[in-house]
Amino acid sequence: MDQPEKANMDVLISEVGPRDGLQNVSSIMPTAAKKAWIDAAFAAGITEIEVGSFVPAKLLPQLADTNEIVSYARQIKGLTVAALVPNSHGARNAIDAGAHKITLPLSCSESHSKANLRRTHAQVLAEARTIAEMISDLPAGSRPHFEGSLSTAFGCTIEGEVSEGKVATLAEALMEAGCDEVGLADTTGYANPSSVRRLIERIWSSVGKEALTGIHLHNTRGLGLANAYAALEAGLTTFDSSLGGLGGCPFAPGASGNLVTEDLVYMFESMGLSTGIDLERLFAVRRLVQDALVNEDFYGFTPEAGLPLGFTPTTPRPTN
Repeated sequence: MDQPEKANMDVLISEVGPRDGLQNVSSIMPTAAKKAWIDAAFAAGITEIEVGSFVPAKLLPQLADTNEIVSYARQIKGLTVAALVPNSHGARNAIDAGAHKITLPLSCSESHSKANLRRTHAQVLAEARTIAEMISDLPAGSRPHFEGSLSTAFGCTIEGEVSEGKVATLAEALMEAGCDEVGLADTTGYANPSSVRRLIERIWSSVGKEALTGIHLHNTRGLGLANAYAALEAGLTTFDSSLGGLGGCPFAPGASGNLVTEDLVYMFESMGLSTGIDLERLFAVRRLVQDALVNEDFYGFTPEAGLPLGFTPTTPRPTN
């Protein structure tokens, strides 16, 4: 599927709040409020949004309207619409809805894979092959980008340590199964800057730099921004984050706290790196979402402290 053209930016922030954020809150956000969130986020300069997950509604009722949300978001010219799929059935639904990018999670911890997807590594890889074949059967201009996400890549709250060798082997297997790329995911907040740098190099040596460009980080132990900086130094250019730090993994005990989009954007912009995102507009998105999720906690230092006097962002503010 032809991808929307990206604005001129140094790093890409992929907003995962409407999926990873909402799947782990008790509130069920109205569909209209989700659409308003996506509209406002795009207006603030966010060009890639993971808008939902094609999982059974009985498992995650917060995401029961994903099909409608994907179809709606597809109408926004210039927005890459991403969705998570647990299997080939979910992938078929995502393709039919028009998602530009689909992500299949493969937990490097097999214990977590069984808890999260009820599948072993071999079964997930079989699903990946089926999805890749499904995509290859589509006309060239209609094929979504297919990512295999290496979840619990830095450790697991169920199984404990996950070896870098196992992560590298699974990365190779996903690429052999037909994924376009793999992504690293610190599902449980176990990563530190050293392990981030080391694992990126290990995966690159296994599958090549072009096959790994992004990372998904949690801030469970306060190292989210430090790990993002380490990934940036190593050479990654795509970073997942969630507005207000919403979310986590409901199948990994203690894995709270996504990386806060507002803080991540501020860090990059203050460093002289363009994200394409307007911070003041992003703060307005936060207020809009807070109004729709009044019973949920929101995190982030930058939106609470405000921008420092004289701060000049790297991304120019729009004139309209």
